[in-house]
Amino acid sequence: MHPTINTTASINPFYAARLQRFTRRQSLVRPPRDDTSRIVYAKLPLAPINASPVPHLTSLYHFSRAGEYGDRKYPGNCGGNLIKDLLRFFKPFSVYDPMTGSGTCRDVCNELGIYCWSSDLHQGADACDATRIPPDCFDFCWVHPPYWRQKLYTDDPRDLSRAPTLDAFLDRYKLLIANCTGALSPGGKLAILMGDYSDRQAGFVPLVYHTKRLAFDCGLKQHGTDIIRFSHGASSSTKVYRSSFIPGLHDVCMIFERPRITGKGVRP
Repeated sequence: MHPTINTTASINPFYAARLQRFTRRQSLVRPPRDDTSRIVYAKLPLAPINASPVPHLTSLYHFSRAGEYGDRKYPGNCGGNLIKDLLRFFKPFSVYDPMTGSGTCRDVCNELGIYCWSSDLHQGADACDATRIPPDCFDFCWVHPPYWRQKLYTDDPRDLSRAPTLDAFLDRYKLLIANCTGALSPGGKLAILMGDYSDRQAGFVPLVYHTKRLAFDCGLKQHGTDIIRFSHGASSSTKVYRSSFIPGLHDVCMIFERPRITGKGVRP
C-alpha cells in the first residue's frame, strides 16, 4: 500500500479507502500513445517458398497499414489490403460485394480493374433477400458481416447487428451465406471475415465456428487455411476496461468454395 495511505489509515480509515480506490484507478490509465517501451514485436514463422503470386499472404496476416480504400472512420472498416491480396491471389474476373459499407472492396476492385457488383443496406439492398441477388455469375465474393451486435450499424430491423437474439442473428446469417453461395459460379470463392466476441448477455459468442457450420450447411467446402488477421487499429485497443479478460486481437478470414458438379453429379 502507498505510504500516505498507510499513515492516513490509522487516522481516518474511510478517507484512506477512498485514496486506495483512486490509486487503483490511476493504475488502469493507459500510457501515452508515444510510449514505445510498450511496443512488442513478435517474430513470425518463415513461410515456405512456393509459386504464390502473393508470397506475403499466409495464415498470419499482419499488414498494419489500412491502405487508401473505403473510409477508416466507418464503423467496422477492415482496410483493403487483405481484400487486394486475395484478389491478386485468386485472379477473379468478377466480384460480388453485398455489404459494401464505405466501399472498401469496391475501391480495391476499381484499382485492380475488376468488375464489382456492390450493394448495401444503406441503399435499401438487403443481402439476406434472395430476390435481389444475381445467381451463378461471380468468381469471387467478399463479405464482412456484423459480428452480431458488437457494433450497431443502422436502425433498420433487417440489419444483422439489430438481431435481438443470437438465434435470430444466425437465421439471418444463414440466409446471407446461402445468397452469397447462389451468386457464385461453380468453383467460385467466398471470403468471409468474422470475429468472435464476448456479449454482455450471451457470454462468449463463437461466430467463427457458426460461420463454418452455416457455410457447410449451404453446401460450401473450405478452400484452404484460415487467415488470422491481426486487428491493427481496432477501436477496442484504445479503451481501458476495469474487468479482467483475455483480449482478442484478431479476426478470421475463411475462404470457401462452391463445388463444381461433374456430369455424373459427383463433387470432385
